[in-house]
Amino acid sequence: MSLKIMRKDKLTDHEQKALWDGIEDFTQAIVGDTGRFELSYLLRDDQGNVKGGIQGNYDNFGWLWIDSLWVCKTMRGLGHGIDLLKTIEGEAIKNGIKNSHLTSFSHQAANFYVKQGYEVFGELEDYPAGHSRCWLKKKLTLAA
Repeated sequence: MSLKIMRKDKLTDHEQKALWDGIEDFTQAIVGDTGRFELSYLLRDDQGNVKGGIQGNYDNFGWLWIDSLWVCKTMRGLGHGIDLLKTIEGEAIKNGIKNSHLTSFSHQAANFYVKQGYEVFGELEDYPAGHSRCWLKKKLTLAA
């Protein structure tokens, strides 16, 4: 059999699923079923336009992964990011999840997450130049 490495700028859903399934099959043999439960929430205006949102997933190991959180420029500073974050964390907690993790950049929202109880546990400096990529984590607890 002949194999070729071919560049692909964007994977189809089927191709992405093939990669994830392959990783999952390999991993299950070592650590058991990882599980992957998707969570997504959108912030919409009265006309149905997306003004923000958050997406991520949680797994059988007790961790929430926050893949992305965005609020449009005109809606920032009004608490919508906090509300979205609390919403996804709350749903994860309801499903037995105890921890959360994510990445952000120093020029984006790393400080926002720190203010919400996350701690930086890794930092790649000068990525991009003059900034850092940060890895953050948080122990999830029920709100008082």
